[in-house]
Parts: sequence; C-alpha cells; structure tokens
Amino acid sequence: MKLHKYFRKSYWLLSALFLSLLLFPAPNTAQAQEDLPQNLIRKVGFEQKLDAQLPLNLKFTDSHGQAVKLSRYFNDKPVILALGYYECPMLCSMVRSGLVASLKELDFTVGQEFDVVIVSIDPQETTKVAEMKRRASMMDYGRSDTDEGWHFLIGSEESVQTLADRVGFRYAYDKNLDQYVHPSGIMVVTPEGRISHYFFGIDFPERDLRLSLVEASESQIGSPVDLLLLTCYHYDPVSGEYTLAIMNIIRIAGSLTVLVIGVLLYKLLRSDKKQTMLPQSS
Repeated sequence: MKLHKYFRKSYWLLSALFLSLLLFPAPNTAQAQEDLPQNLIRKVGFEQKLDAQLPLNLKFTDSHGQAVKLSRYFNDKPVILALGYYECPMLCSMVRSGLVASLKELDFTVGQEFDVVIVSIDPQETTKVAEMKRRASMMDYGRSDTDEGWHFLIGSEESVQTLADRVGFRYAYDKNLDQYVHPSGIMVVTPEGRISHYFFGIDFPERDLRLSLVEASESQIGSPVDLLLLTCYHYDPVSGEYTLAIMNIIRIAGSLTVLVIGVLLYKLLRSDKKQTMLPQSS
C-alpha cells in the first residue's frame, strides 16, 4: 500500500512538472511569440503584384537630405527595389548583404546597367543612418565607380505605406518590441516602374538575378515565383534570429516524456494494487 501511495504522488508531481514546461515555456521564446497579437502576425506577407505600376510621384528624402520623387530613379535602366528598415536587428541587413553578395558576382555594374533603391519602412529613421548603410553597402560591393547607383531613402508613413501596398509588401509594427515585423525579399522593376520579378528570402542567385535584369531592361514581365521559397528561411521576429522551432521540439519531447512516465507508473500502480489484493498465506 505504501508503494501504491508513493507512485501515485510521484505520478502527479512529475505530471505537474512537465505540464508546466509545456504550458509555460521560456518567456524569451514561445511565450513572447504568443504575446504577439495574432492579427499583427496575419498582416505580414509578400504578395506578388507583377506588372503593377509603381506610384512614381511619391515623395521621399534621400540619404543626403534632398527631397526626391520616386520617378527620379526610373529612366532608362531597370531598378532593384527593396523595402525594410536600416536599424532592423537582423533581417534587413541580411537581405542587403545577400543582395550585395549576388551583385558582386554579376558582370553588370550598379549605376551603369541598373540602379539599387532601398526604402525604409520606418518613418522615424534619419538620413544619417540611411547614408551610413548606403556607404556600408558600397564598401562591401567594392567597385569605386558606383556611387550614383545606390539610393537609400526615407519617407513619411503615408508614402511608405502607399509604396508597400502597391508592391505587395505587408508589414506591421509591434509597439511592445519596438520593431517592425516584415517579410524578406527584393523586386526587379522595369525602367518605366513596373514590377518585373520578385525574389524572396535573403539569397538571390546571380544567374536568376542577371536574367531578371535583362528582361526588365526590355520591359518584360516575369512569371510568379513559388511562394514556398519563403519557407526556406524561418525568421523569428521575437528573438531577431533565424531559428529552428526549438520550443516545438521541447513541447513534443515533453509530451512524449509525460506519456512514457504515465504508462510506466500506470503499470507499476496496477502491479502494486494486484499484490495488495492477493490473499495472505497463513
């Protein structure tokens, strides 16, 4: 009987312990993810709007502090366009680094065959940080004659949102984290300002990028890209990192542990109960 009581107490104690791990995960990972409003998460995405005309009359400010219209960058060359923000903890810098790495492999040169336009989605960012990021990208690119091809812009919330809506870039601001939750990718736009190609993620193959620039320069519109490419990179906006679903693994492991312990204790309890019910030999 004592053995029976001991195992029953142990069963409830271990069950409570593992259930607490499952229901109350570490605050910096799963719990923080759950704290994000679901409607905020649902707003984020990247909708392909091929052949959409950019609103070239939108006003922005370049990294030198000059007021410019978007039309300034659309004349006789295609444009690689990217949206993000300059002080993003990780994702935006990875997009820019991935883009520059691909551009370094191209036999085309920024400022000659095409231009690069980066637009911040954060209306609070300054020309100073925009210029700092522009120079960092140029230095990484490593071609001294490309200063005129790089354009890092900031703008009002209205201008940014209008541009984002037109290109299908859906993002949201999380005031609790003071960060923007957003997708990753770039667009190739024709000289007339029509969206020709989309690239998702942070890796942009040089061959595909080159072909898209050639097609865009001829005002050709490409085909939709498989959106499954977005799942190649899992970005956790809470931790600011690309991570495996660690908490899901912990939950699964915890559930299996509870199940195994439960089955084991159940068998031990039944065995103990049978022994106590056996008649005592005289």
